[in-house]
Amino acid sequence: MRNINVKNIIILLFIIVISGCGYPQLTQEDDAIISSDYTYIIGPGDSVSIFVWGNPDISTTAHVRPDGKITIPLAEDLLASGKTPSQLARVMEKALSKYVRDPQVVIMVAGGQGVYSQQVRVIGQISGGSSGSGMSAHYSAKAFPYKKDMTLLDLIIQIGGLGQFADGNGASIIRNIDGEPQHFGIRIDDLVDKADLSANVKILPGDILIIPQAFF
Repeated sequence: MRNINVKNIIILLFIIVISGCGYPQLTQEDDAIISSDYTYIIGPGDSVSIFVWGNPDISTTAHVRPDGKITIPLAEDLLASGKTPSQLARVMEKALSKYVRDPQVVIMVAGGQGVYSQQVRVIGQISGGSSGSGMSAHYSAKAFPYKKDMTLLDLIIQIGGLGQFADGNGASIIRNIDGEPQHFGIRIDDLVDKADLSANVKILPGDILIIPQAFF
């Protein structure tokens, strides 16, 4: 959430208060039209393992710096952020070709966070965000790397559960569709408390899950 300014935070908190009111429900029928075409994009903070076939002396592991670049033996300041592993491999092959004949590079990502646009963000009443002082419980925010075929239940497990005063059935998702943010209601309480698997909708890269506080 580091790039969200004060004005946007105020807007998000307002959305939390009214979340779930009048938004169309996201259903598993919507999942049927979701594209399964997903490729991981490397982001700052990722750890990448670089294998150069036949050249173990220059095969290494590198961390993507905050500026999105990495440095490896024989090549400095290569832009990695925003590229898929295969795209980065081709860039490295070109850079290493000055020193190695016909280099063949394979990239593997470990412990990745991905680019911000693919991360899934959660804001509102989540586990660990309660102040323990009744209705004055704080809102919290977390970001998670997206995983292919992730569902709402997978995300709730990663979060660690909802806060004590969360309104799970009043929760909603902001999703970018064709370049426009759209708002959908979801039913976390039905999914978790009633084991209603019809509420277990798919999560997409870039989704923002908003969990409001219940009003008793």
